[in-house]
Amino acid sequence: MQKTGYKIIDGRLSGAKWCPSPNYNERGLGVSVDLLVIHNISLPPAQFSNGYIEAFFQNRLPVDDHPYFAEISELTVSAHLLIARDGKAVQFVNFNDRAWHAGVSCFDGRENCNDFSIGVEVEGTDDIPYTYQQYHTLAAITHAFLKAYPTLDARSITGHSSIAPGRKTDPGESFNWPFFRQLLDKL
Repeated sequence: MQKTGYKIIDGRLSGAKWCPSPNYNERGLGVSVDLLVIHNISLPPAQFSNGYIEAFFQNRLPVDDHPYFAEISELTVSAHLLIARDGKAVQFVNFNDRAWHAGVSCFDGRENCNDFSIGVEVEGTDDIPYTYQQYHTLAAITHAFLKAYPTLDARSITGHSSIAPGRKTDPGESFNWPFFRQLLDKL
């Protein structure tokens, strides 16, 4: 069943688990949200539903749990939102604040996409299919974004790979853009 009842109130998503990250700052004065960036993440790579993503965005990743964690433990990054494999949403940063998700990036001639974007991580990898629940949750939440941020539109929804080509590949070839857009159009 498709959940469409999400609302954004004061930069927070109704129905999302709140898991605050310290890795954010304020957006510049007068900067509006007009870009949605879709990412993927899994920690350790290609492993799911274990709590490590939350720990990573909160700077408390247990380095001894996996060799890969030592490589990324010094990073201070975040996203606004995570959509887990079961379709549940976890919010790390208020949408009105600047999460640190895009890095060196450019969209439509504008650099530093963190300044004007919302970053959504979908738990997955470039080459493992995403779940039905994730697509439906992402479409419903995107619908809420479009209502809450009038400067955001369907043309300004993109993948990390599009704003950081050559540096990033996510959400990858496994992300079914036509299916996602079809779901979004039905809402």
